[in-house]
Amino acid sequence: MDKIKNKNLLRAAGFVGGEWISRADGGQTFAVDNPENGGKIAEIPAFGADETRRAVAAAAAAFPEWRAKTAKERAAVLHKWRALILQNAEDLARIMTLEQGKPLAESRGETAYGASFLEWFAEEAKRGGGDIVPAPRKNTQVRVTREAAGVAALITPWNFPIAMITRKAAPALAAGCAVVIKPASQTPLCAIAIAALAEEAGVPPGVLNVVCGDAKTIGAELCKNEDVRVLSFTGSTEVGRILAAQCAPGIKKLALELGGNAPFIVFDDADLPRAADQLMVCKFRNAGQTCVCANRIYIQRGVYDEFTALLLARVQKLKVGGGLADGTDIGPLIDNAAAEKAARHAADCREKGAEVLAGGGLHELGGRFFAPTVLGGATDECLPTCEETFAPVAPLYIFDDEEEAVRRANDSIYGLSAYFCSRDIGRIMRVSESLEAGIVGVNEGIISSEVAPFGGVKQSGIGREGGEYGMEEYTEIKYTLLGY
Repeated sequence: MDKIKNKNLLRAAGFVGGEWISRADGGQTFAVDNPENGGKIAEIPAFGADETRRAVAAAAAAFPEWRAKTAKERAAVLHKWRALILQNAEDLARIMTLEQGKPLAESRGETAYGASFLEWFAEEAKRGGGDIVPAPRKNTQVRVTREAAGVAALITPWNFPIAMITRKAAPALAAGCAVVIKPASQTPLCAIAIAALAEEAGVPPGVLNVVCGDAKTIGAELCKNEDVRVLSFTGSTEVGRILAAQCAPGIKKLALELGGNAPFIVFDDADLPRAADQLMVCKFRNAGQTCVCANRIYIQRGVYDEFTALLLARVQKLKVGGGLADGTDIGPLIDNAAAEKAARHAADCREKGAEVLAGGGLHELGGRFFAPTVLGGATDECLPTCEETFAPVAPLYIFDDEEEAVRRANDSIYGLSAYFCSRDIGRIMRVSESLEAGIVGVNEGIISSEVAPFGGVKQSGIGREGGEYGMEEYTEIKYTLLGY
């Protein structure tokens, strides 16, 4: 933390109603550690239901005045917040690497990506209009408008601790909502830091609040609190089901971005070097800890050997190390449980006939460092076929024809993202339409962008974030029939 220049970003506190609160009601705290070495880097007050209720009350009190501001006024605040994030980008990136573990270059990229949502939705705020619909009879007018839904609860994950906040908070604030943010307990420092910049940017007291602490306790309060009208969550499908059930009595609006199990298909007509490059960024970015990274890699039999050789040549060049070290490509996994799950998935593939072509277990650095792993000849009985691995483990499956590839790719309860590589335009159109996923990458491994809708189908979630669709979750449609 010594290299963080802006010490204002370093706070061990929650943010409620414009006040920084450094002590929970009961005095409880929780530790934030560095995934690289397990060392404690901060002690954060652990809020509970009472503090969460106060945060919601503060948001509800601030909501009417924030909603009443013009779209242009709200946009100006979002633009200033973005500028401050970019001005403090290096400090934010270092904080992210320290508490999340990803390489510093990736943290810098995420910080810029997070800021991009503030720019996009600052402009969308001024475009969020309505419609005049042809009237059903004379001397009437049908007006359809979009209005801010109210207080929005935003529950965010640890793997992208800045971008997942701004991807939710930016459209909510642009629409005129007030928000209560619950960041992951592994990575609260990023949330606290950008909240400090939001305060500096002029976000009014109560419009943006941050509560850190036990996820079950805080989540339950956010779900049952009648002043919360929208709940947005990014995380596992299992937790998403629980939150949806808890929100059901209050019929809250839900935006759920849940688990994935992305297939990556390499057809025999693909540009194989390009396909290998795209798989590398898709699979190994953030040590495989992304909800849209390739989890199952299907390779057509005729190019299996050639593609595997290209992939291995690239994997062998990856440098595993601490996130702040020069040249690091793969940092540590977020916690011991993540490393244990990676080892379990790799072992399961081996036991069911897969061959270890690279890695296969913990890296020689030990701790939470997992070696980039490639497993050849995986079968549909292997755990990654039905479970999200969330680690740098790449199982390779063989398929024979297009119909088989699509069928196996779709054989999942998840449908967040899917990828395939081909140069046949007919195949590109057929497979794009046939894949059951909310996002499809064709010859591309990086699909996230502030300009495009992000979200899944089946049990991968409800709703979309980003693009012109991102504000829909935070608005309600009102129809007014005007007689004259």
